[in-house]
Amino acid sequence: MLQVHQFPCLSDNYGFLIRDEATGVVACVDTPDAHAIARQLDDLGWSLDMILNTHWHPDHVGGNQALKARFDCEIIGPAGERDRIPGLDRIVGEGDGVQVGESQAEVLHTPGHTLGHIVYHFVDQQLAFVGDTLFAMGCGRLFEGTAEQMWDSLSRLRQWPTETVIYCAHEYTQANARFALSVDGQNAALRRRAEEVDTRRAADEATVPTNLALECATNPFLRADDAGLQSALDMPGAPPASVFAELRRRKDVF
Repeated sequence: MLQVHQFPCLSDNYGFLIRDEATGVVACVDTPDAHAIARQLDDLGWSLDMILNTHWHPDHVGGNQALKARFDCEIIGPAGERDRIPGLDRIVGEGDGVQVGESQAEVLHTPGHTLGHIVYHFVDQQLAFVGDTLFAMGCGRLFEGTAEQMWDSLSRLRQWPTETVIYCAHEYTQANARFALSVDGQNAALRRRAEEVDTRRAADEATVPTNLALECATNPFLRADDAGLQSALDMPGAPPASVFAELRRRKDVF
């Protein structure tokens, strides 16, 4: 089993420390803030064996070198971004497995936010670390990839078991909910969730992790092939990738 320790970093990132209970091996998923991560490790009495990077953006790899200098940990990251990730020791890509002690993550290549972005899916534990590909009620901006690529990436994640727990990298949920309501306001499940999110954020509670069932029901970016949402966008019968592109366009200026 994996123990997951989540904590806020920077202005809206989350840090994730994962510990394989059978072996005591500890990994950090991305490194938004080396000092915050080291402080959490010290408080927990853990060392750091490995870093699992999802993509090259500075708020995901900025702490790599400092943590490696202190803990002599292995840094693992996407093959497609090998030249942009500091301290990288091992590259992985689609279909590779990464062992964290006795727990294994399956690597999926999910281009869209960046071209080399990967996610780590711990199949047996039914949890996944998705970086900036998927957010609670949202998805990452298309900084490098195309709408077609991102829709394909999200469609693949949507095929996971619905009980899969999703750890996304940012606390964007409240803003995402406001946008989702603007395009899918007749969705009763979405309206209920938006109210719950407002309550949790008013109490300064995290809205991450989420789960795939909830996202499939309320995240417009996973529902670009839904007839009701297409009609609400005045795009009935349009190709899902085109509907997704329109959703992303609207969100970028919302």
